[in-house]
Amino acid sequence: MTSPATVQSAVKAKPIQHNKLTPLGIAQRVVLIIFGAVLAGVALEIFLIPNNIIDGGITGLSIMGAHLTHIPLGIFLFVLNLPFLIAGYKSIGKTFALSTLLGVVTLSVTTTLLHHVDPFTDETLLATVFGGILLGIGVGIVIRSGGTTDGTEVVAIMVSKKTPFSVGQMVMFINVFILGSAGLVFGWDNAMFSLIAYFIAFKVMDLTIEGFDESKSIWVISENYREIGEAIVSRLGRGVTYLNGEGGYSGDSKQVIFTVVTRMEEAKLKSIVTELDPAAFLAVGNIHDVRGGRFKKKDIH
Repeated sequence: MTSPATVQSAVKAKPIQHNKLTPLGIAQRVVLIIFGAVLAGVALEIFLIPNNIIDGGITGLSIMGAHLTHIPLGIFLFVLNLPFLIAGYKSIGKTFALSTLLGVVTLSVTTTLLHHVDPFTDETLLATVFGGILLGIGVGIVIRSGGTTDGTEVVAIMVSKKTPFSVGQMVMFINVFILGSAGLVFGWDNAMFSLIAYFIAFKVMDLTIEGFDESKSIWVISENYREIGEAIVSRLGRGVTYLNGEGGYSGDSKQVIFTVVTRMEEAKLKSIVTELDPAAFLAVGNIHDVRGGRFKKKDIH
């Protein structure tokens, strides 16, 4: 039970102040979101849509709606996304909502302006591959800048709160339904090409968001921890941290080496560990972002 004094102090406590973006940071975010949304619009109107290939999510619904009604795609994109942005305002936060609104508006305007521009290619496979790549880069830039161009994630967040399904599962269900529906509108060949374009865009988007310099977290448990640690520092130029551990079964004290390397250095680190202790326990994990500390490669002597 909470005492009245605790309640009173909690009421009087100052709210946590969030660090606001600087004007330069805001300008950079706006420029990147606009640039990414324009690239996505080019991918849709110059490559995918002229060849009857769609994207997933609300964008895919908008493409089918525009095809069936001959209403401009930009109107569908804005009208279908807006209600979910408004409804999900509290769930996704003000900054993300405004960033997403900017991305949606830019994408809508871009598709409207490019609607009558001739496509780059009439080859369906080429359009699928290059359209998917360009779409993935564009959407990835927008997401990396704190927004998105599609309200599907907002829908998934709201629905997942009232169902046993996760956000990722909800997005998958929605996209499977939409891409499957494309077969009824554009034919099953185009639906399969749409699935390929979606897969390519998804993979390229991940690379754009995470970057090519994906890092690896490394945990090593070995009796020769000191020699392995010194070898990592001298031969890889990476810093290490020694952690105190205890075996859950044996209760014995263990020394754990923790370090972070790039994926290009992973193979060399494994060879170092194997060379110095073939019986060492080694675990590798993916890290999508590394900040702070001293994650800077030292000179190798």
